[in-house]
Amino acid sequence: MTAYYQEGRAVFKVGNAFYRPQTEVVRDLGVLGAAAYQQQSGQLRVLDAMAGCGVRALRYALEAGADSVWANEANREMNPIIQENLASQLQPWQYYITHQDANRVFFDCYNRNDFYDLIDLDSFGVPVPFISTVLWGAKLGGLVYLTSTDGRSVTGSSPQHSLKFYGAYARSHPAAHEQGLRLLMAQLQQQAAAQERGMKPVFAYFTGQTYRIMMRFVKKSQLREDQYGWLGYCHHCGHYQRVGWRQLGRVVCSHDGENLIVTGPMWLGNLHDRAEIENMIALAKQWGWKKRVKLLSVMAQEADLPPYFYPLSNIGRYGKFEIPKRDTLITALQQRGYRACATHINPEGIKTDASFAICLQVARNLSN
Repeated sequence: MTAYYQEGRAVFKVGNAFYRPQTEVVRDLGVLGAAAYQQQSGQLRVLDAMAGCGVRALRYALEAGADSVWANEANREMNPIIQENLASQLQPWQYYITHQDANRVFFDCYNRNDFYDLIDLDSFGVPVPFISTVLWGAKLGGLVYLTSTDGRSVTGSSPQHSLKFYGAYARSHPAAHEQGLRLLMAQLQQQAAAQERGMKPVFAYFTGQTYRIMMRFVKKSQLREDQYGWLGYCHHCGHYQRVGWRQLGRVVCSHDGENLIVTGPMWLGNLHDRAEIENMIALAKQWGWKKRVKLLSVMAQEADLPPYFYPLSNIGRYGKFEIPKRDTLITALQQRGYRACATHINPEGIKTDASFAICLQVARNLSN
């Protein structure tokens, strides 16, 4: 007997499709982002470019209020499952199913001037072959929701692969998973800039295994020196610093003069759009999604803080003292006038505009 699953309002079969119940959170975030867009614009046409069993397309229609969903899945063997899942809960005019390579779908959209409010691209591994084409199907002002499971290239384990795939050199450091999100965001920015357009972040989320970014396709390029550049890390003292393009000739730590390892170029601007996150929080409260409200509240706080974080383990390693609790240290930094909060990327990480030296000093006072 074939098992049924349920997420939100969607009831579906999985069949031979790849499906991980543990990543329901990223589908929830996608639905919230799409629903917020629908409320603002009054319309929502969705293209799910790698539909699998059709659960994402189904949820966009049932929960986000999509006018129509295009479920494309390259594997034709999935057709019976997708057909059954969508036909059982949607009207025939609400969905469209195809079985093509995603790149062909995006070019087909462009050729027919058929652009979508949201494109969900849930790819496996390196998403680069689709980053260069996905915007051909995106509506100006619309959203792109992109997945990567390529952790090694973006966290410094394989710098040569990051150079090959992302046109950037990734180095290893304590905030490398945030770096992974920012390298993906930079890739979309570059592709938009080639069209004399830009991409604005809606949110970026790291699940512990995959990277998910939602960005809005906008008229004006966002590739400015203050938002697109390099991040330096000092293994000697633990400090981070932004490195501008005009500083590349001499890159040393501003605290101890030691050489920095440098990653980039990558997106250094806001990780999330706070106003967009607040709209999603309002919807999550309305729907009774308490866990998502908690997550999004953390994301709202970290949205415009510096493009890195400090893990407590790093503070303990450099300070050589007993590490205070995360929330205690955050409160102490705030009492001294610094901005500080938790980060969704690492449960033991702290995002703050205080320097690492200040964090060490405050943590040491707490431990004493």
